[in-house]
Amino acid sequence: MDDLYLKEEAYKIIGFCMEVHKILGKGHSEIVYGDALEYELKKNEIPYNRESKYNIAYKDTILPSYYFADFVIFDEIILELKAIQSLTSGEIRQTLNYLAASQNKLGLLVNFGEDSLKYRRIIL
Repeated sequence: MDDLYLKEEAYKIIGFCMEVHKILGKGHSEIVYGDALEYELKKNEIPYNRESKYNIAYKDTILPSYYFADFVIFDEIILELKAIQSLTSGEIRQTLNYLAASQNKLGLLVNFGEDSLKYRRIIL
Protein backbone atom coordinates (compact mmCIF):
# COMPACT_ATOMS: atom_id res chain seq x y z
CA MET A 1 0.00 0.00 0.00
CA ASP A 2 2.73 2.40 -1.06
CA ASP A 3 0.38 4.37 -3.30
CA LEU A 4 -1.28 6.56 -0.67
CA TYR A 5 -3.15 9.48 -2.18
CA LEU A 6 -1.15 12.73 -1.77
CA LYS A 7 1.33 10.85 0.40
CA GLU A 8 4.18 13.39 0.31
CA GLU A 9 1.90 16.38 0.86
CA ALA A 10 0.15 14.73 3.80
CA TYR A 11 3.52 13.69 5.26
CA LYS A 12 4.68 17.33 5.22
CA ILE A 13 1.49 18.56 6.88
CA ILE A 14 1.67 15.94 9.64
CA GLY A 15 5.33 16.86 10.16
CA PHE A 16 4.37 20.51 10.71
CA CYS A 17 1.65 19.43 13.13
CA MET A 18 4.16 17.31 15.05
CA GLU A 19 6.50 20.28 15.28
CA VAL A 20 3.70 22.46 16.65
CA HIS A 21 2.71 19.80 19.20
CA LYS A 22 6.34 19.26 20.21
CA ILE A 23 6.73 22.95 21.03
CA LEU A 24 3.29 23.81 22.43
CA GLY A 25 2.28 20.47 23.94
CA LYS A 26 -1.35 19.86 24.83
CA GLY A 27 -3.74 22.16 26.64
CA HIS A 28 -4.17 25.07 24.23
CA SER A 29 -7.28 25.91 22.22
CA GLU A 30 -7.65 24.93 18.58
CA ILE A 31 -7.05 28.51 17.44
CA VAL A 32 -3.61 28.58 19.11
CA TYR A 33 -2.58 25.41 17.27
CA GLY A 34 -4.04 26.86 14.08
CA ASP A 35 -2.01 30.05 14.46
CA ALA A 36 1.19 28.06 15.06
CA LEU A 37 0.46 25.81 12.11
CA GLU A 38 -0.21 28.83 9.92
CA TYR A 39 3.25 30.13 10.91
CA GLU A 40 4.81 26.82 9.79
CA LEU A 41 2.93 26.81 6.49
CA LYS A 42 3.94 30.39 5.70
CA LYS A 43 7.56 29.80 6.72
CA ASN A 44 7.76 26.74 4.47
CA GLU A 45 5.89 28.41 1.58
CA ILE A 46 3.10 25.83 1.57
CA PRO A 47 -0.05 27.02 -0.25
CA TYR A 48 -3.08 27.07 2.04
CA ASN A 49 -6.36 28.76 2.86
CA ARG A 50 -7.61 29.12 6.40
CA GLU A 51 -11.29 28.92 7.39
CA SER A 52 -12.48 28.00 3.90
CA LYS A 53 -16.26 28.23 3.59
CA TYR A 54 -18.26 25.48 1.87
CA ASN A 55 -21.92 25.48 0.94
CA ILE A 56 -24.13 22.50 1.66
CA ALA A 57 -26.22 21.27 -1.26
CA TYR A 58 -29.57 19.62 -0.62
CA LYS A 59 -31.54 18.34 -3.61
CA ASP A 60 -31.84 21.34 -5.96
CA THR A 61 -30.91 24.03 -3.43
CA ILE A 62 -28.04 25.36 -1.37
CA LEU A 63 -28.84 25.44 2.34
CA PRO A 64 -28.32 28.67 4.29
CA SER A 65 -25.95 26.79 6.62
CA TYR A 66 -22.36 26.14 5.61
CA TYR A 67 -19.14 24.52 6.78
CA PHE A 68 -15.80 26.12 7.61
CA ALA A 69 -12.77 23.88 7.12
CA ASP A 70 -9.86 24.86 9.37
CA PHE A 71 -7.36 24.66 6.52
CA VAL A 72 -7.28 23.65 2.88
CA ILE A 73 -3.68 22.89 1.97
CA PHE A 74 -2.27 22.42 -1.55
CA ASP A 75 -5.85 23.15 -2.75
CA GLU A 76 -6.63 19.47 -2.16
CA ILE A 77 -6.30 18.48 1.49
CA ILE A 78 -8.81 19.42 4.18
CA LEU A 79 -7.05 19.76 7.53
CA GLU A 80 -9.32 19.71 10.54
CA LEU A 81 -7.74 20.59 13.89
CA LYS A 82 -8.99 19.45 17.28
CA ALA A 83 -7.76 20.01 20.83
CA ILE A 84 -9.85 17.44 22.68
CA GLN A 85 -9.27 14.49 25.01
CA SER A 86 -9.61 11.95 22.18
CA LEU A 87 -11.03 11.73 18.67
CA THR A 88 -14.45 10.16 18.20
CA SER A 89 -16.53 9.04 15.25
CA GLY A 90 -18.25 12.45 15.38
CA GLU A 91 -15.06 14.26 14.36
CA ILE A 92 -14.50 11.72 11.58
CA ARG A 93 -18.05 12.28 10.27
CA GLN A 94 -17.49 16.04 10.42
CA THR A 95 -14.36 15.72 8.30
CA LEU A 96 -16.19 13.46 5.84
CA ASN A 97 -18.91 16.10 5.52
CA TYR A 98 -16.28 18.76 4.81
CA LEU A 99 -14.77 16.52 2.14
CA ALA A 100 -18.15 15.98 0.51
CA ALA A 101 -18.97 19.70 0.54
CA SER A 102 -15.53 20.67 -0.81
CA GLN A 103 -15.33 17.79 -3.32
CA ASN A 104 -11.82 17.06 -2.07
CA LYS A 105 -10.77 13.46 -1.52
CA LEU A 106 -8.31 13.63 1.40
CA GLY A 107 -8.87 14.92 4.89
CA LEU A 108 -6.44 14.97 7.78
CA LEU A 109 -8.01 15.04 11.22
CA VAL A 110 -5.41 16.08 13.79
CA ASN A 111 -5.84 16.14 17.57
CA PHE A 112 -3.45 18.25 19.63
CA GLY A 113 -5.27 17.52 22.90
CA GLU A 114 -3.49 14.29 23.78
CA ASP A 115 -0.03 13.62 25.22
CA SER A 116 1.22 12.77 21.74
CA LEU A 117 -0.22 14.06 18.48
CA LYS A 118 -2.95 11.84 17.05
CA TYR A 119 -4.12 12.00 13.46
CA ARG A 120 -6.29 10.17 10.97
CA ARG A 121 -6.17 10.12 7.16
CA ILE A 122 -9.74 10.25 5.90
CA ILE A 123 -10.48 9.42 2.28
CA LEU A 124 -13.77 10.17 0.61
